[in-house]
Amino acid sequence: MAGYGQFCPMAKAMEVLDERWTLLVVRELLLGSTHFNELRRGNPRMSPALLSKRLRTLERAGVVRRELVEGRTRYTLTPAGEELRPVIEALQVWGARWVGSLGVEDLDPHLLLWDIQRTMPMERWPSGRTVVAVRFPDVEPRVSSWWMCVSDRTPDVCDVDPGFEVLGWLHVSLRTLSEIWRGDRSWSTAARDGLFSVDGPPELARRLPEWIGQSSAAAVPRPQQAGLVGPAS
Repeated sequence: MAGYGQFCPMAKAMEVLDERWTLLVVRELLLGSTHFNELRRGNPRMSPALLSKRLRTLERAGVVRRELVEGRTRYTLTPAGEELRPVIEALQVWGARWVGSLGVEDLDPHLLLWDIQRTMPMERWPSGRTVVAVRFPDVEPRVSSWWMCVSDRTPDVCDVDPGFEVLGWLHVSLRTLSEIWRGDRSWSTAARDGLFSVDGPPELARRLPEWIGQSSAAAVPRPQQAGLVGPAS
């Protein structure tokens, strides 16, 4: 990209970081993705060609390190990249607090389930294999059903039936689960308002919210909670 023509350190930093998708690639690396396909799962609407280009740019800038490990290309952050952690975390907090509601274009079951998979509180799941299925009635059939498989405290989310016994089904709209995950609404208020249902044993309905949990963004106070803005009309 063309430079800003400024000596200001912020301007020089933005010459590296403000191209589209760049900071989202850094976010994925900070969250533990190290391989190309993992980075793609975290940014499913980013083309492979563009991801390759951004990784090369970050490597040239000294933000990303590329190495071959057991025949696979592995990407990790350099000390310069790791130093971006508080920047990314601050943007996450700011976005949760101040950026408005989700549009239809922001709803993506692949990205939502990938994010849920990597942060589910494994210590709260039963030992052995437990499978809970999710059905989104508001999305096209080919991506409406998902299976959360936890075996020996290791999570895996599938968009194809893995063939294991299913403990129960969570029926919820993609919007509702996305809002719960972000912290725009709580599991308890969504249950009170009848926004999801659980088919399965009573224990599943009681424990599923704690098994899935919420993202770190859910802990960020919103303006209405802090009394900074009036209620939305």
